[in-house]
Amino acid sequence: MTIATSPLPTRAEDVPAAFAARFNSGDPDAVRALYEERAAFVPERGEAVHGGAEIAAANAPFLALGLPISVTPRHVHVAGDIALLVVDWEIGDGTVRSTATDVARRGADGYWRYVIDSPFGAASAGA
Repeated sequence: MTIATSPLPTRAEDVPAAFAARFNSGDPDAVRALYEERAAFVPERGEAVHGGAEIAAANAPFLALGLPISVTPRHVHVAGDIALLVVDWEIGDGTVRSTATDVARRGADGYWRYVIDSPFGAASAGA
């Protein structure tokens, strides 16, 4: 799947599925397009990285697995142009799994993108 066949989401509740489609395409640029320019990505170790290049580097090990990701939104709460997303996800058959706590924002162009992507945000310590 390419960026052209996986458009940016126009509804907050579609952000997780758009991420999965782009992740499953294996195209790091397609994944990167789902983040605002100064977005934050919080890897498992908990130290946020910022910006396209650092977020791409943080996502690279997951993409390198070459396994599909599946997502199951648990909660999507929208307040105007901001959304809180709580999403269960797993790569492959549970190779890596957790519950994300993410924040997305609708841009002036009408598309939703991640402002904060915390894929391990709802995981308990030691999970």
